Order: sequence, then structure tokens, then C-alpha cells
Amino acid sequence: MTHTTITPSEEAPDCDCGALLKQGQTRCSKCLARDRWARGDKARRHAAKRRALPRRLSRVPLSAAASRVSWS
Repeated sequence: MTHTTITPSEEAPDCDCGALLKQGQTRCSKCLARDRWARGDKARRHAAKRRALPRRLSRVPLSAAASRVSWS
């Protein structure tokens, strides 16, 4: 058994999730993908709020059934 110590500068850097990083990386691909997904999800939720039903004009019926028109 050897009794060598590794100084922090010689240790391989690791990501916040514990994954080992390659030279020059600051975060692993899993964490980068998770952040990309979170940004896209936030944008999708924001867009869905803007397309919400209450934003439609109240004078324009959505369909014939919504305007209570009977075609028979």
C-alpha cells in the first residue's frame, strides 16, 4: 500500500452531480441537457399562458356549439 496524497490541483474536476469532467469542461452533458430542458420548459409554459382561452375576444364564438346555434 502506498501512502501518496493527491493535492486538489491534481484531482480530476467533477460536476455538481458528481460526474467526472473532461479537460476544459465546467459541467457534464447531463447537467447541460437538464438546464436546456428547463429553459425550454419555461418558454413553453410562458407561451401556453399567452395562448390561454381567456385571451380570446369575447365576441368571437369558438365554434357553432359554443355560440348556441342549431343547424337543424
